[in-house]
Amino acid sequence: MLIVNPISGTRSKRKLIPVLERRLKEMGFDIDTRLTEARGDATRLAREAVAKRYYGVLACGGDGTVNETARALCDTGIPLGILPAGSGNGLARHIGLLIDPIEALRVIGERHIEDCDYCTANDRPFFCTFGVGFDAAVTHKFSRQRRRGLLMYLKSAIDVFVSFSPERYSLRTDDRVLVDKAFLIACCNASQYGNNAFIAPAASIRDGLMDITVIHKANPLAQALVGVDLMTGYIGKNALIDIIRVSHATISRDKTGVAHIDGEPVDMPETIEVICHPGGLRMFTPRDKMTFRPLVTPLKMMLRDWRLAASRLFTPHS
Repeated sequence: MLIVNPISGTRSKRKLIPVLERRLKEMGFDIDTRLTEARGDATRLAREAVAKRYYGVLACGGDGTVNETARALCDTGIPLGILPAGSGNGLARHIGLLIDPIEALRVIGERHIEDCDYCTANDRPFFCTFGVGFDAAVTHKFSRQRRRGLLMYLKSAIDVFVSFSPERYSLRTDDRVLVDKAFLIACCNASQYGNNAFIAPAASIRDGLMDITVIHKANPLAQALVGVDLMTGYIGKNALIDIIRVSHATISRDKTGVAHIDGEPVDMPETIEVICHPGGLRMFTPRDKMTFRPLVTPLKMMLRDWRLAASRLFTPHS
């Protein structure tokens, strides 16, 4: 089953869908294409594919579409394939996909499938990141914008940063309790938010653990400079930041409020239990794995994005 979100990202899917169908048929797949029309459609459609025991389910869209699709596939044995067509594409970037749906088909054609982790926050699945604090506030603002894309996300981040006030959190794991005012707490199954912003550069989706990144309160300049570390992969070297690797944790705060799950805003209560579920999601992944190196890997990925964007200007979908 090919599930397409026609309004994800910034590009029309009208010409893309027949190309995807033709390429997949050339690979030997029988294709059942479905388009989403409303929130929750991808989950419903993926459950139908599970009930009919399809070989796999492909999600063509952004992180929200991937999340909706993947949540129906957890612990079913039916693999997820990602054809990235969104704004951030965090999980697709983490596993090393080119951020183009047609180019990503090569991974589906390889039929290389691995058992990967997924996580939950109060039983709500996430596959890339879950967070409270600044990133959740930005996600909430971004979701209310009419336009999408990286520039609009950056504008939302700047608008929120001007007036944002860190809150006090308690983070409990098996062997420690951390209580502090935090700029944000990000629970990471994968290494980045999307757009090559590495919130947990060493995170793995195959180690049975989450990397929890805590950015502590500081002065505005020091807080702003964390953004540089996000883009270069040096966030683990910043003295403002703790990264804890655990299988589960409990986050407590003084009041209910906004959080985000894979870049989608959600309301969460005062106490949030986050758990990693090892090997619970099968995924089509590239055979060749990228070893993360600070500065080098972000630069390579940025150059790859630029080359891909340039090629789109001269090569239509075919």
